[in-house]
Amino acid sequence: MPRKPRLSIDIVVPVFNEAGVVEQTYANLRAVIDALPCAFTIYYVNDGSTDGTSESLAALAKKDKRVRFIELSRNFGHQAALTAGLDASQGDLVITMDCDGQHPPELIPEMIELFKQGYDVIQGQRGDAVAMGTFKKWTSEGFYKILNLISGTHVLPGAADFRAMSRQAVEALKSMPEYHRFLRGMIVWLGYKSVILPYREPERIAGKSKYSMGKMIRLASDAIFSFSLMPLYIGLSFGFTFIVLALVQMVYVLVLWSTHQTNRIVPGWSSLMAVLLIASGIIMILLGFIGVYVGYIFQEVKRRPIYLTHRPKSEE
Repeated sequence: MPRKPRLSIDIVVPVFNEAGVVEQTYANLRAVIDALPCAFTIYYVNDGSTDGTSESLAALAKKDKRVRFIELSRNFGHQAALTAGLDASQGDLVITMDCDGQHPPELIPEMIELFKQGYDVIQGQRGDAVAMGTFKKWTSEGFYKILNLISGTHVLPGAADFRAMSRQAVEALKSMPEYHRFLRGMIVWLGYKSVILPYREPERIAGKSKYSMGKMIRLASDAIFSFSLMPLYIGLSFGFTFIVLALVQMVYVLVLWSTHQTNRIVPGWSSLMAVLLIASGIIMILLGFIGVYVGYIFQEVKRRPIYLTHRPKSEE
């Protein structure tokens, strides 16, 4: 009886300025995968690091044939780095995780078991984050509530980019080439059979989060404007509300004129200026929303690649 081929599993790890950390993450990962009867390949994606991360990855690849690393030509961002790793992957199951140690590799055996049960997406959901401050927690919860309210795609709060996907799900995701990427929403949009795997987020190995406030705002913007037209409808609602108020004001003035109560009509700039300012504000808001969508369309139609790679000098 022929032996069944071993399950091939790819692990995608985006890396940005993690020299000294990537070695510890690799050791933790190896402690888990060495005990599993599967064929593993680890894809590290160096997202334009400016420290010694490239040299660290080269040393790991030289020591372990299962390690491969992809060098991006510059810093394209976390979502683009994940996309580069997913594009390179070929395994039956692909696991994505961060390099900072807050995605516990000890959950990999459970992910494999759930995959064998027929799930295409095994989504890790963090519980109480150890290092998450009050402000970040509130903004994160508020973002997911707003996104789920205005879009038709329900994104689970606390669902980070720690997940496992079947080859079918990965290939479907690769068929979505949009430039502004919010992978958490895109994967939910696929609609494949999924399951939630809760975990408690451990302490970061070293350093601090690379997601600055600006990067979080850009990610939130990509999510909202990529998955919802609600901002346009909000602008339109404000416009219609103002029109209704203007009609009420006109009816009120006509009633005063028809009943010869013109003395109650007090001329003045205050009401006129209020109307003009409100109308101008609504118009500017609506134009701003339209401008954002047009900008997104402009960037999409240029069809620029999501990322670019280059060969390290050590390989040339």
